[in-house]
Amino acid sequence: MDVLNDLITVLNSTLRLSTPLLLACLAGLFSERAGIFDIGLEGKMLCAAFFSAAVATVHIPWIAPTGSVWVGMAAGIFAALTLSALHGIASITFRGNQLISGVAINFLATGMTVLIAQSWFKQGGRTPSLKGNGRFNPVELPFAESLKDVPVFGPIYHGLISGHTILVYIALLMVPLTWWMLYRTRFGLRLRAVGEAPEAVDTAGVSVMQLRFAAVGICGVLCGIAGAYLATGLQAGFVKDMTAGRGYIALAALIFAKWRPWYALMACILFGFLQAIALRPDLIEAYLSFKVQVQLLDVLPYILTVIILAGFVGKATPPRAGGEPYVKEQ
Repeated sequence: MDVLNDLITVLNSTLRLSTPLLLACLAGLFSERAGIFDIGLEGKMLCAAFFSAAVATVHIPWIAPTGSVWVGMAAGIFAALTLSALHGIASITFRGNQLISGVAINFLATGMTVLIAQSWFKQGGRTPSLKGNGRFNPVELPFAESLKDVPVFGPIYHGLISGHTILVYIALLMVPLTWWMLYRTRFGLRLRAVGEAPEAVDTAGVSVMQLRFAAVGICGVLCGIAGAYLATGLQAGFVKDMTAGRGYIALAALIFAKWRPWYALMACILFGFLQAIALRPDLIEAYLSFKVQVQLLDVLPYILTVIILAGFVGKATPPRAGGEPYVKEQ
């Protein structure tokens, strides 16, 4: 058994499977740091996955004669932003219950995607398989091929660091970018303040509603990218309920990470690792010398989600104004 190659294979899958979780987790981080709880991450990702795959199949003369994954991703982001706007209007403008609004978005996306997919493509609620320019292809980093025979470093660089789609690298770069935005910019300071003491921000002459809508918009963009990655990067098309609870797992990871970007990265990698292990039960049998039911491995991420929600919700302190509509004093 080649331990290094097996480890690289599992970690490679971990990175790919962690990417949509990480993007959705960071999306929820922006929203909840501003005081807007968003249960609708799942629905936004699902809607973005459908529209990105559906539009990526469209032939655009002179621009994308065989379909364009970038146009598809733009459509996915627009779809997620539309749902984010609905959530913002319901919970910020009309001061509705944020949890109910998020749940409604999830139900809406679940039914709408299948209905439109069946109406457009007549393939049982799925889109045609994406090929060529219709999906994201792996990116080979410089010298990856020439260095692959170098002991230890070569296989790691060639098999783990190189060979992912561009959205995997964007997701990883979003972690330090999110940290910088939240903790090193005026916008981030105000955003965090809105989630803790919106009345103080309002007293300083800054619009609470504008900041919260900005946070909800950023959440929509990140959910759009996450959904587009699912349908055009991780897989080659949309299928019914393809998010498979990733939005809820991202929320659990966010609580586990205590609403901090770097901890969010580690939490999402943990969930991604469990999903990667579920895809390779043969490795568990080979190294641990006992057989594990595949179904048990499949539910491990969801079991961990329940454990985290049961054990960490009381210990992790959310933003103090989270979930509460702000009423401006007259």
